[in-house]
Amino acid sequence: MSRHWSSYFLSLLRIVAAASFMTHGTQKLFGMPPMGGGMTIPLMSQLGAAGVLETFGGLLLLVGLFSRPVAFILAGEMAFAFFHAHFPRAFLPIVNGGEPAVLYCFIWLYVFAAGPGPLSLDALFGRDKRR
Repeated sequence: MSRHWSSYFLSLLRIVAAASFMTHGTQKLFGMPPMGGGMTIPLMSQLGAAGVLETFGGLLLLVGLFSRPVAFILAGEMAFAFFHAHFPRAFLPIVNGGEPAVLYCFIWLYVFAAGPGPLSLDALFGRDKRR
């Protein structure tokens, strides 16, 4: 496969991961999709802050705007989530339930390093000059 196509698959990875990531935030902030009992998390809490980052950071990554700094922040959020919430339970992500946090952390690190790809507002506006 040519490098041309790989850049489009980078964009596709960013878009699909961001859409999935946003659901974690909307679930915390708005109860959608419903989690146990349809409850939401208080906004002025650690999980509320995570919900804001996941919803609005995910939206920025979905459209590919400010992709590198947002991806870096979200990778840090996921690393924090893993070590704060999952790692104390057990060492391995498969055991402690931290697989999504680990995967999102490394996907966002990849987007930070590689950029958003050609299907992004950053590319459209010429903001991603490192491509």
